[in-house]
Amino acid sequence: MIPNDYRSLHCNAIRAEHIGQNVTLSGWVNSARDHGGVIFVDLRDREGLTQVVFRPEENADVATASHELRDEDVIQVTGRVEKRLTGTENTKLGTGEVEVVCTVLKVLNKSDVLPFHLDRELSNEDMRMKYRYLDLRRERMNKNIRQRHKITTAARNYLDGEGFIEVETPILSNPTPEGARDFLVPARLSPSKFFALPQAPQQYKQLLMVAGLERYFQIARCFRDEDLRADRQPEFTQIDIEASFIQQNDIINLVEGLLKSMFKAGQGVDIPLPFQRMTYQEAMDRYGVDKPDTRYGNEIVDMADVFAASGFKIFRTTLENGGVVRAINAKGFAGITTGQMIRLNELAIQAGMKVKQLAFIKVERNAEGVLEYKSPLWKFFGEEEQKALIAKLGVEENDIVFFYAGSWDDACNILGKVRTEIATMMDLTKDSTALNFLWVVDFPLLAYSPEDQSWVAVHHPFTRPKAEDVPLLDAGEYGKVRAEAYDVVLNGYELGGGSIRIHESDLQAKMFGVLGVSPEEQQIKFRHILEAFKFGAPPHGGLALGLDRIAMLVAGENSIREVIAFPKNNKACDLMTDSPTNVEFKQLRELYVQSTWKEKKKEDAAPAAASAASVDPIPTGP
Repeated sequence: MIPNDYRSLHCNAIRAEHIGQNVTLSGWVNSARDHGGVIFVDLRDREGLTQVVFRPEENADVATASHELRDEDVIQVTGRVEKRLTGTENTKLGTGEVEVVCTVLKVLNKSDVLPFHLDRELSNEDMRMKYRYLDLRRERMNKNIRQRHKITTAARNYLDGEGFIEVETPILSNPTPEGARDFLVPARLSPSKFFALPQAPQQYKQLLMVAGLERYFQIARCFRDEDLRADRQPEFTQIDIEASFIQQNDIINLVEGLLKSMFKAGQGVDIPLPFQRMTYQEAMDRYGVDKPDTRYGNEIVDMADVFAASGFKIFRTTLENGGVVRAINAKGFAGITTGQMIRLNELAIQAGMKVKQLAFIKVERNAEGVLEYKSPLWKFFGEEEQKALIAKLGVEENDIVFFYAGSWDDACNILGKVRTEIATMMDLTKDSTALNFLWVVDFPLLAYSPEDQSWVAVHHPFTRPKAEDVPLLDAGEYGKVRAEAYDVVLNGYELGGGSIRIHESDLQAKMFGVLGVSPEEQQIKFRHILEAFKFGAPPHGGLALGLDRIAMLVAGENSIREVIAFPKNNKACDLMTDSPTNVEFKQLRELYVQSTWKEKKKEDAAPAAASAASVDPIPTGP
């Protein structure tokens, strides 16, 4: 920090070598303590703490004034650095050997009583969001925001070193089909028309490749009007990357180096390269999800070879009809509680399970010390089936095995969620410092949506099909077509995803057609990019990383709200500024916009209240 009239040093810079020197510090009163008329103040700024002492024999007026100091007052002090008395040092502080004996005190601003203590964790998140500027003063939040700055700076420096050019793209643009709802902005100068806030700069970055910039990146603000959760916000930041004359391996190597530099800057760790790679098919088969957490086992196992001729009819007929029978061996979890079992069944039903309870086998010793396989299913299995099951799943005492029989999609979805929930119940990743990076590759290009009764893009419509699968696309076998797409995953979180793009106008038009976009609609919505591809568009591809999510994982937090300075709450509201808010009729009229939302009038509620009042009271006695 540059010294000025407010400070000569920051509050974490004073050391033994400054003893005898006069210094000037400015900051907040972190705490004030009265020791027999001598006031001790921990003075805090962004960098840390220094103890300041107010002694009457040094300056009686200053010492008297110090009695009026309260937590979070902003003050400036000038004084002499002295060594603390032996036995009073604080080894937890960098400044713990010394203190400043104040000779000049200036109160820069008094503080009212705070709505909550800054030295305690607050469970009321709404209170934290309402007074976010106070919440950010806390040490943990200060650390998180500064860590985010470090990893962002590292990303910029790394990409600059790799020859990438930072380019800003428009915020007001046309909708881009990214799979979520757009935020719309009415265009006053074009009545009845709207801009959309970008879900991602997808088309712009591809057009920059057509423009010949070859290597682009942007710390891009993106917007999606969707339901929120701990790692999702309506406005978020991504590190957007696009490059020309590049293949999948080039992008993977680039991003591995980028993430290595970011985690080195944020955590001081050296991530080993290269990352593990896994196909989408393998990820779904083994983990039931395309962003697997590989820090623990309990993998999903296909049991078709064990139950192909099973005496248990449900398993056998499921396999005969083209379905799957899959299982998870939850090692050491035979002591599952009734509440935990209920929770797993509820989760499985929500994921699509048609029956009320997961089939299971629990392995425990009875009172006589005999190992028992407790399950209604066990008696239906022949001796050879039982042996094969035990061998394939490595079943041992205190294990519990869960089964699902049905379609491949349902088995993945249900057992994938069950696996994750079991890991949470068993604290399998508690206190883990492992960083299990993983690439998932060879995604399907398209997926059928029963709700829309049409094919939709798994990533987005600009993703390139694998060259060897283009004949399948031509033949209409859309479900078999794989994409030149890749996601990077860390500990069960998707950090980012990307693809090699389509760069030919005719192939892009064909892709739009498969997705149900008519030639007329293509000209209205995508004429600019289809035309651009006719003027020598180079082969290109890219990837976008979620900066908020990376910052969350670097900081060891469970919500991206903890690494965003001013986030929205889980209802997409900013309680601090009370937004979104009502807009005056005049403003709406200038935009040619009228809201169809009608507030309930008080008289509408009156009949209901009267009806409720007329109900006979509940008897309270004989």
